[in-house]
Amino acid sequence: MHPPPRSSTSATSSTAGIRPASSPPFDEAAADLSGKFPEYAHLIAAWGERFGETIDDPVPGVHDLVAELEARGVPLFGITNFSADFWAPFRAKEDAFFARFRDIVVSGEEKLLKPDPAIYYLALDRFGLRPDQALFIDDRQINVDGALAVGMHAHLFTDANDLRARLEAVGLL
Repeated sequence: MHPPPRSSTSATSSTAGIRPASSPPFDEAAADLSGKFPEYAHLIAAWGERFGETIDDPVPGVHDLVAELEARGVPLFGITNFSADFWAPFRAKEDAFFARFRDIVVSGEEKLLKPDPAIYYLALDRFGLRPDQALFIDDRQINVDGALAVGMHAHLFTDANDLRARLEAVGLL
C-alpha cells in the first residue's frame, strides 16, 4: 500500500523520560521517592538534573532523511512518549531538528502514551490527516502495531538505510 502524496511521517522518538500518563510531575515523584528512600535522595535528584545526559546521540543518517523529506515538501509530524517535564529543554536543545516538524504530540503533555489508540487519533486530528494519509515510523514494534491498528501506514525503524528504502518505495524520497 502506498500512502497518497499528502503523507506524513512521524519522528522516531526516544522512550527515555517516560512515566505513566497519569503519574505526577518529576519533581513530585522525586520528592515522594526521596521520602521513601532517603539514602538515595541524592541519586534521585541527580537523575532529574542530568536527564539530558541519558539521551543517545542521533541515529546516523536520520537527520539527513528528515532534511530531504522537508526539502521535498513532505509534511513532517511527530508523536513522542516524552515526559512533559523534560520535553521543553530537549526540544530547545535539538531545535534545528525539531523545527522541521509542523507539529509534535508529546504524550506527557497529552496524558496519553503510545500505543494507546487515543494518542494516534489525537495526533491525526491535530495534524489534519486521515489514517491512510500517514506513514508512522517508530523503533518499537508495539508502537508500530498501534499505528497499524488505527489504519495508519507504519514502518519499524531499524536504521536509516532501511527507512530510506521504504521512503523511496512509497514515493516520499
